[in-house]
Amino acid sequence: MIFVVAPHPDDEAIGCVGTLLLHLAARDSVCVAIATDGRRSQVIADPVEMSAQRRREATEAARLMQIDRLEWIGLPEGQWNVSSLQEALIGLLAQADPDIIYAPSRIDFHPEHWKVAHALALALGDPRTLRLRDRRVRAYQVQVPLTPFVSNVVADISAFVPLCERVLRAYASQSGTIAGTCRQRRYSARLHRITGQAEEFWEMSVDRYVALHRSSPADWPRAFRGVRGFPLTDPLAYLVGLRERQKLKALQCAATNHAGSVAARL
Repeated sequence: MIFVVAPHPDDEAIGCVGTLLLHLAARDSVCVAIATDGRRSQVIADPVEMSAQRRREATEAARLMQIDRLEWIGLPEGQWNVSSLQEALIGLLAQADPDIIYAPSRIDFHPEHWKVAHALALALGDPRTLRLRDRRVRAYQVQVPLTPFVSNVVADISAFVPLCERVLRAYASQSGTIAGTCRQRRYSARLHRITGQAEEFWEMSVDRYVALHRSSPADWPRAFRGVRGFPLTDPLAYLVGLRERQKLKALQCAATNHAGSVAARL
């Protein structure tokens, strides 16, 4: 079982849609859990209708991917507490018993992404999910590049590009925020000498993910910048936060006794 934790409806598509299609092609079961309802997008003035629209989009994206299970936790964006999501995730994780968990990480700038990563770490560190400690977590990138400093798994998704783009278009209300996603995948492909598009991940043990994300996000450095609408500024997303990425890589290497300088192919 592959388990995906998405802070908002669209983060699963931005972060790992091509890789999920690879898993599905290999006949892996996939469950996507969407933590919040995205009501603060403001594309639609009424937050209740905004939430409903984003749920419709998530449902259509799941249909296009043909995933096995979509779990709409749907906490009201900006108005939820960590313990609520922690408990919801504990129940879903215990039920799904996943082999690999795709998740947000602290290499990000969005406070809701950080908060979800923190809640997931607390859920994975709970005694009720103890049997998952030998599983793996793959942190995905949402606008903020992991870069080769920390990415250690890369997926060649070139064969699925047309379907990936259809899934992204299902999130019509978010077209502005996902505009740089395809550019970012092309950059990842070039960095890893792949012709086409690629997705990068920072794979680690459950224990390492918990150790890196269990502290309060209030204590995490606000060090990163994302890929934005104007392509000429894209290099800044790779350069800003370089020192923090180096620190995180050092922590990962210390935990694994492996330099991780070459990303493994998925």
